[in-house]
Amino acid sequence: MSLDKISEQLNKLTPGKAKNLPPIESWNPPYCGEIDLQVKSNGDWFYGGTIFKRLSLVKLFASVLLREVAGDRDEYFLVTPVEKVKILVEDAPFVLTQWAWQDDNKSIMTVSTNLDDEFVLDETHPLTMNANGELYVLVRRNLLAKVHRNVYYQWADLAQEVVTEKGVELIFSSAGHKFSLGKID
Repeated sequence: MSLDKISEQLNKLTPGKAKNLPPIESWNPPYCGEIDLQVKSNGDWFYGGTIFKRLSLVKLFASVLLREVAGDRDEYFLVTPVEKVKILVEDAPFVLTQWAWQDDNKSIMTVSTNLDDEFVLDETHPLTMNANGELYVLVRRNLLAKVHRNVYYQWADLAQEVVTEKGVELIFSSAGHKFSLGKID
């Protein structure tokens, strides 16, 4: 399976700069093996050991990225109507790199990823913490973005210490929902 062939198939499906995502959930192509495509933990995409230089190509591949949970680990695939190829994702396929208040009341936070996905931090796109205390936000489908360290520190600056059943936590709100940055020891 070649990267050029996958790219050609995807360009037929998503001509131009269509914002709508392909309906990969309705596709059931056969598994065609692995491809030497890696998403590093910092959000960089590599093919054959070489970094992708065209963001538009990365966005195209990210639009057909599928995550499947296999026991205690996640597996990632690029999916087209005719084939499904496995890729390696070191941590999460996206990195949450920016945020801003959407309103003057500072009640709705808009966040964005390294691939320009932009959305409101809310119940549909919640902030979660893994067992190691690392923070993630649900971007789309079941794909996560790891919260960049700079964003974490900015959020820690605006969060308030709140006593909860877990202890004292750093809490902030967006779109009527409270999000925890973790417990303070």
